[in-house]
Amino acid sequence: MDASFTPEQDEIRRTLRELLLRRCGPRELRAAVDTPAGHDPALWSALAEQLGLPGLALPQAYGGVGCSATELALACEETGRALAPTPLLATAVLAAPLIAALGTEAQRGALLRRLASGALTATLAVPGAALAAALALTGDNGGEWAGGGRAGGVQARRVEGGWRLYGQADQVLDGHSAGLLVVAAHAGGFARSRTLLFLVAGDAAGVVRLRQTALDATRPQARVQLRDVDAELLGEEGADVLGALTAAGDVAAAVLACEAVGAADRALERTVEYVRQREQFGRAIGSFQAVKHRLADVYVAVQAARSAAYYAAWAATPPRGTGLYQCAAPPRGATSHNEPADAGRHTAAPPEARLALAQSLEALRTASAEGIQLHGGIGFTWEHEAHLYFKRAAGDELLFGPVHRLRAHAADVARLFEASDPKEVAV
Repeated sequence: MDASFTPEQDEIRRTLRELLLRRCGPRELRAAVDTPAGHDPALWSALAEQLGLPGLALPQAYGGVGCSATELALACEETGRALAPTPLLATAVLAAPLIAALGTEAQRGALLRRLASGALTATLAVPGAALAAALALTGDNGGEWAGGGRAGGVQARRVEGGWRLYGQADQVLDGHSAGLLVVAAHAGGFARSRTLLFLVAGDAAGVVRLRQTALDATRPQARVQLRDVDAELLGEEGADVLGALTAAGDVAAAVLACEAVGAADRALERTVEYVRQREQFGRAIGSFQAVKHRLADVYVAVQAARSAAYYAAWAATPPRGTGLYQCAAPPRGATSHNEPADAGRHTAAPPEARLALAQSLEALRTASAEGIQLHGGIGFTWEHEAHLYFKRAAGDELLFGPVHRLRAHAADVARLFEASDPKEVAV
């Protein structure tokens, strides 16, 4: 098995890192998060027009580059290093796969080209704060998070000529600025309960969007209220929505893992640079054995997380010819083991992406916390850049975790703690 990257994959990483070094330094980052949009539109245009990043994993037939989830994950590793505030995650990782998997040919043709070009941004809006549950990151996806019965969540009712939505979604990534909302809503009442996805224009009548104060300012969030809003059903009514959300969660977990690895690696680099410069008792503190041991532990954690994230990115890419997004073959000598989710309650299979995300988030939390500690007094000031990485770690755990639940669900999916003998009692 040859697990090395191709020259094209290395070129994607190199080009993107050079662009972000020029366009997304510390000053540009802080200026961007303070804007109403929460990101720099000029940087987003450069990423879309020069590198084709929003359409990296979209097929060429719809204006995309035609790569796989692996290339998208490697690109997000570089945006994670810079903590680049862009709508890439919401648009290319959460919304576009659902439109591609479930949308009709007319919907794909109308939306995917605009998403691939960067002219249109999109996001996934789920009721309440249930993003991790909707993507089956921390539990089986049975649809309970959508809200049942006559109240709660986002409710959809059929009207003459279409659908109308009423409800509220919290913690919607880039929800205040996205041009298109992919809204998960509950339909059918109690007797015929089901979860459907709908397309809603961001500026549609009845849509009220309010940007929230988030712990991680580089990952802007919004509360979206839908007050009897006209909506278009995504795909056909009988489509496997929960299965599509679970499949999107596989890719999202792998991409987020690589993104966290990039951030952890950069946090470690900054700390190493600092301990080489800061002197105490007439020598650089990086020469002290205790400091070396702490940084060595962080290095091992980051490298282990990187290996897990890279493997998860490959595992999240199905074999060629089995779906809309697939264009790259697995590594030479390897066989893919992606299987469709079971009907009814959908689980993640296999669990590599969830485990990689847990390990990467833990590595980022460790690297950023050690960075604050080893920067000394200046590291504890709120304005220091080390806090941005610590907030990213904490914010991602709140959105997509926490770590222990990611691991617990992965263990359940793998049946790690099931007794082989029905009479056997677990201790």
